Amino acid sequence: MTTLEINDLHVSVETEDGPKEILKGVTLTIKAGETHAIMGPNGSGKSTLAYSIAGHPKYTVTSGSVTLDGEDVLEMSVDERARAGLFLAMQYPVEVPGVSVSNFLRTAKTAIDGQAPKLRTWVKDVNAALEQLNLDPSFGTRSVNEGFSGGEKKRHEIAQLELLDPKVAVLDETDSGLDIDALKVVSEGVNRFRGREGKGVLLITHYTRILRYIEPTYVHVFVDGKVAESGGPELAEELEANGYDRFLKVNA
Repeated sequence: MTTLEINDLHVSVETEDGPKEILKGVTLTIKAGETHAIMGPNGSGKSTLAYSIAGHPKYTVTSGSVTLDGEDVLEMSVDERARAGLFLAMQYPVEVPGVSVSNFLRTAKTAIDGQAPKLRTWVKDVNAALEQLNLDPSFGTRSVNEGFSGGEKKRHEIAQLELLDPKVAVLDETDSGLDIDALKVVSEGVNRFRGREGKGVLLITHYTRILRYIEPTYVHVFVDGKVAESGGPELAEELEANGYDRFLKVNA
């Protein structure tokens, strides 16, 4: 039973004026079969949570814990976290000139599984994943994210999700920059993933539109580095109607 447990997590970043605390005691538990949506105003710490889970060196965990199936995530290197079953879809995926999508995917799969996938079945799996995301097979020959549109970058990340098959997917604003058609394709990919046995999803978003396609189990409102309120899908509807005013007033 997959469980990602975040307990009283405090995270700081270095600024010109010294360390600044961004996360101020976040506690969340994501279990298999659950989709947790995190919403909140700009600067509330949503992306910091995603990058801290993944192990970005810019973020310093000052206290608290993150465990995946009882294993201490914070003691793991970035690649160990990926092998343990964590996946991060970044808000701004980086370009990797000179490395083809196909080679990138095969290298990542080899690193996670500890052995290279058989080439014949792998090519078939890659082409099937690309087709489901409305990407031509020739997409695999292009350099990773170089010259990609916003929609192509996000669909490429969902292809990674499909092929690498992690335990928990952390999706940081996967809906940003997507038109309606691309949003539907990406959402269908996420839904395919979470339909597999033993999968959890942590979905960070500014907008409720993606939640029309990916129904959350829980919605959490982030304000000033903390979870201000948690609820079901109806909480997202309230945010759509009324914004964050009542949370910001309480926090002021």
